[in-house]
Amino acid sequence: MAIFKTACVQVTATNDMAQNLAETSDLIRRARDAGADFINTPEAVVMIERGRQNILDKAAPEHEHPGVAAFADLARETGAWLLAGSFAVKVENDDRLANRSMLFDPTGAVIARYDKIHMFDIDLPGGESYRESRVYRPGDAAVLARLPWAMLGLTVCYDMRFPYLYRQLAQAGAEVLTVPSAFTKPTGRAHWHVLLRSRAIETGCYVIAAAQTGEHVGGRKTYGHSLVVSPWGEVLSDGGEDKGVSFAEIDTDAVAEARGRIPALQHDRAYADPVVANPLTAAAE
Repeated sequence: MAIFKTACVQVTATNDMAQNLAETSDLIRRARDAGADFINTPEAVVMIERGRQNILDKAAPEHEHPGVAAFADLARETGAWLLAGSFAVKVENDDRLANRSMLFDPTGAVIARYDKIHMFDIDLPGGESYRESRVYRPGDAAVLARLPWAMLGLTVCYDMRFPYLYRQLAQAGAEVLTVPSAFTKPTGRAHWHVLLRSRAIETGCYVIAAAQTGEHVGGRKTYGHSLVVSPWGEVLSDGGEDKGVSFAEIDTDAVAEARGRIPALQHDRAYADPVVANPLTAAAE
């Protein structure tokens, strides 16, 4: 058995990286002062910008990124494990960026890196349109990392709509799944809670989803409601719509208990590809 306290830091990132880092750092310190062992922050935690060129101009390689350096310092200062939900990171041999989630241990070392796999390319009712793949290249690898208390599976935001990724992470040993997000308000109202609860129930994992909230540059609005969900699908904490910190206790015994009650991770079966059982004949057409 392992029990630890987790925190979700909820922010409204602007296009001013220094301001975002200052506000996020204060909330991380507050979370640690309240006893959090593992502190989570949202996707795009240090910058939400509008326009492809503006985003590219403010990104940096990992070794030069102000956010990476700041989070390493915060981990050393607080002695906590920190998840930077994601940074916009320049990569070699590509004119796009990586949307990279990074896990820091209490010494400030980067323990794991995960580049968001699924790109948010979508048109929403009401006129909102997003083409994440114009700015970011998709990642190509699932990532696990070992915390002192549990095995962690890393994902980011839109990934949550692809259940196979979470099933594979759980079957590879994940007990806790992170989903740092900047979820839009319309889709958040419709799907946020039910998707995250579903990923927890399907995998028998804890799900920790720190979120952006409020209105950002260009009028973009995010949903908030940072969540921690138990392996049985119970919402243990909900950050609401305000900036701040929310907390939950993680007990890894609950993972084994949920999987023992519904051992669906062990019940995969091979099957043939789907075919249409009653195809139209040429005459019927």
